[in-house]
Amino acid sequence: MDEGFVARVLEQAFFSQPYPKSLDRNAFAFANIGLPDFSVVDGAATLSALTAASVARIVPHLPAPPRAWIVAGGGVRNPTLMRMLAQRLGPATVETADAVGWSSQAIEAQAFAYLAVRTLNGMPLTFPATTGVVQPMKGGVIARV
Repeated sequence: MDEGFVARVLEQAFFSQPYPKSLDRNAFAFANIGLPDFSVVDGAATLSALTAASVARIVPHLPAPPRAWIVAGGGVRNPTLMRMLAQRLGPATVETADAVGWSSQAIEAQAFAYLAVRTLNGMPLTFPATTGVVQPMKGGVIARV
């Protein structure tokens, strides 16, 4: 795991900005950060560490630290990520969505279905209070075959 790389990524202004804010896959120029040539094992460990560290960077921006975190999606099956989240987010508990009676694997699909229905109905997907956009914005492109 490359802690130096994690630290360099977390130096990006995005992680210190207060909310509302948003991020997409084009937000970082990894060439300027110095993207190492990771082995698969080191790359996976470093990405897990970056994920846990970036989630932990949220806490100072919140009105109060959460007492519990609920993790959903494929990350719940990554014991290294779950351990890193627990270490960085303690003393709050970190548990899977399944542990609280939700489906860890269905939440993301349900969210995308919700966004798809809003798109089909011409409704906005993002709002000034959540992402900092100037006005509510629609999103997505409907591809018709």
